[in-house]
Amino acid sequence: MVAKKVQTRLGFRTGEYVVYPAHGVGVIVSIEEQEVAGLVLELFVISFEQDKLTLRVPVAKIKSVGMRKLAEDDMVTQALTTVTGRARVKRTMWSRRAQEYEAKINSGDLIAISEVVRDLYRSEEQPEQSYSERQLFEQAMDRMSREIGAVNKLTLTETIQLIEKNLAKSPKRTKADAAEAEGDEEAAA
Repeated sequence: MVAKKVQTRLGFRTGEYVVYPAHGVGVIVSIEEQEVAGLVLELFVISFEQDKLTLRVPVAKIKSVGMRKLAEDDMVTQALTTVTGRARVKRTMWSRRAQEYEAKINSGDLIAISEVVRDLYRSEEQPEQSYSERQLFEQAMDRMSREIGAVNKLTLTETIQLIEKNLAKSPKRTKADAAEAEGDEEAAA
């Protein structure tokens, strides 16, 4: 058996989990050199198992794309605390809110993503979500659960249960609040 050499660049090393804002949690498979248009570029090769995606990111572009290490334990605790808070749904058109939620999800910021999960969460006794609302909620939940799972070394199922347990602690929105939000959404459509 040949031992694989661990490579390190800019504090990132092969085999380490990282967060790439547009795709979520991936693992650095290798650091390789590739010639592109006569220039030799050093690239992080990042694998996103869940999406069956491999991404090659130039080492020099790490800061500008926002790639970062996994959140620390205190950040995970803060994110779980965030989802227990009261949903803050702005009184703006759904299309504008949806853009803001999408921007928060793609920011790669765990706290911003947990705010989206909190704001779009619906318990069993609340009215159904629209398709687009549900899609954004699931996307945010997926990103949040994958990062927390990687930090706490939990399975995806265990992580989702942990997040849902915290969501259950949040103050319940009344049916009137939910109906009002739905009315705003229909007006926006």
